[in-house]
Amino acid sequence: MKVYPSGSIRNVALVGHGGTGKTSLAEAMLFNTGATKRMGKVDDGNTVSDYLQEEIKRKITISSSLVPCEYRDHKINVIDTPGYADFYYEVVGAMRVVDSMVVVMSATAGVEVQTEIIWEDFPDIPKLVFVNKMDREHANFYKVLDQMKEMFSDNIVPVQLPIGAEDSFKGVVDLIKMKAYTFEAGSGKATETEIPADLKDEAEKYKEALVEAAAEADDDLLAKYLEGEELTDSEILKGIKEACQKGSAVFVFCGAALSNIAVTPLMDFIVDCGATPDRHPFVAGKNMASEPMAAQVFKTIADPYIGRLNMFRLFTGTMKSDSVVYNSTKEKEERIAQILIMTGKEQAGVPELFAGDIGAVAKLSVTGTGDTLCTKANPIVMDAIQFPEPTLSVAIEPKSKGDEDKLSGAVQRILEEDPTVRLEKNSETKQTILTAMGDTHIDYIIEKLTRKYGVDVVLRDMRIPYRETIRATVEAEGKHKKQTGGHGQYGHVWIKFEPYPDGEFAFEENVFGGAVPRNFFPAVEKGLLEAMEEGVLAGYKVTNIKATLYDGSYHSVDSSEMAFKLAARLAFRKGVESAKPVLLEPIMNVEILVPDAFMGDIIGDLNTKRGRVLGMEPSGNKQLIKAQVPLAEMARYTVDLKSITQGRGKFKMEFSHYEEVPAQIAEKIIERARKEREEKEK
Repeated sequence: MKVYPSGSIRNVALVGHGGTGKTSLAEAMLFNTGATKRMGKVDDGNTVSDYLQEEIKRKITISSSLVPCEYRDHKINVIDTPGYADFYYEVVGAMRVVDSMVVVMSATAGVEVQTEIIWEDFPDIPKLVFVNKMDREHANFYKVLDQMKEMFSDNIVPVQLPIGAEDSFKGVVDLIKMKAYTFEAGSGKATETEIPADLKDEAEKYKEALVEAAAEADDDLLAKYLEGEELTDSEILKGIKEACQKGSAVFVFCGAALSNIAVTPLMDFIVDCGATPDRHPFVAGKNMASEPMAAQVFKTIADPYIGRLNMFRLFTGTMKSDSVVYNSTKEKEERIAQILIMTGKEQAGVPELFAGDIGAVAKLSVTGTGDTLCTKANPIVMDAIQFPEPTLSVAIEPKSKGDEDKLSGAVQRILEEDPTVRLEKNSETKQTILTAMGDTHIDYIIEKLTRKYGVDVVLRDMRIPYRETIRATVEAEGKHKKQTGGHGQYGHVWIKFEPYPDGEFAFEENVFGGAVPRNFFPAVEKGLLEAMEEGVLAGYKVTNIKATLYDGSYHSVDSSEMAFKLAARLAFRKGVESAKPVLLEPIMNVEILVPDAFMGDIIGDLNTKRGRVLGMEPSGNKQLIKAQVPLAEMARYTVDLKSITQGRGKFKMEFSHYEEVPAQIAEKIIERARKEREEKEK
């Protein structure tokens, strides 16, 4: 693949809801440029962009994929992105490096949830719309058009009208040229004809809207248009190009990607009118070529064979193979051996890359997703990419006990690739907790661990880190006395235990007359701290307790630190059992962002989860609900929220405090813990 100058590059993401045909559109574009000899199909598992085994098996895009198309002396860097919510982070990464997006919609389903979310989350990125599947049953271009106009405030303007629909769909009317084109299914070859008589009036009506959108994008054209003068074809095209590049209008196309009908007009429009790399907000007002080199990594692929591969966009300057760059995020120099151009999983080396292009580099030592690469003489750190926070947690453990190190290494590789995965060892529950974006995401990670890294993993329910505390003040004696041959063991304490709301633990000594020598005080405190790790009700950590050592006795020969430590533990157990022990549970601060229509359902659901709604406030066109909910009720909330809001809701939560568990629920938890203990003892 040759190296292209900045002005001949177009960076475009294919986005939209799952199943709208983004991958099929990418295949048709590749085929039309001669990059492939035949079009792959998602159902056959032979497309260029969906090459992961999990993608082939599930027939969905999971990982965004770059497929550059060389067309009319231009290079269109097409990024095929996933359409499923669990993999939305891939869309977010791609959006940092493209200059426009093609929103792919189904002519039968119209505007779907994921399309809505992308449209809302990236209002400033110029958009084109491709209404796909025009050859399917119930395809209706005008219905989708009306739906977009109703749902989005943008200026929605068709540049094409379909000729026929469903079985009879065969081409489009080009409203810029006012010509009709019919296409040969499969080859994509077009034949120019006159506009069918039954579409002429419709075409004139939509042409007027197109001219208006073109005029509004340019002050001179607008003045001429308002004075009633007719705009020339070249003026209209100039206005359309400006409107497209700055995003003041959303131009709508239609076709059937799987049959390769009307895909080339979209490609022509991207080349002629699509946003150019110099329009990206990061380089606005700069001379891309003369500025010092600056690039940002938007995606990392960790491969067991080739190692780590970082995909990046070069925003300014030139990058050469066999050179040294500076990672300003990590403050380390990195050696670039070979710049690569990716086409799906295939790689081709190039000697250099110009500003505006997208490339990849292998085996950098410290570079990860979001990092900035630049020159050491002109360091710059680009804003981090704001990936969504994961919200669904499960406990994982290797099937084979000896695979713990192997699992740790494999997950490390996955963390390098996926900025939304979290892994932590919970010191209280002794579980390894994996947090991801949803059920499908977790399934994908587990499959990947098995297939790619050879680690079989078992999923467990996440244990809730309950705590125990006391509600009464008591005094308890602990005496450890053991006589053996030679020195015996003797430690004797009296300790007062009381609730301590100001902190987790406080230890005081108030011993008179040397009943317990001072040098044994630390041993008593240590014994209490060790005993607090396992409470008397269900074996959970004990908290909010104050212990005062006030009396005891010792033996000049047999007393030791160990003896006093054991005596303190005995006193603790006896004291806590009689101090009205209770179970505490973690309470989370939860913020839920939902459209107004789902408010009642969300609040009703929170009530069933023992939640307390603290307040509501408008946030844009949505409502932000603030509540406090027990963590035990929030384990599957990601799934519940998706179900209630059809995927439109978002939430985040953080720990707030511990609260007493209601008696009926506490009984069940204690009973479950007792059974688990008995199982272990067997």
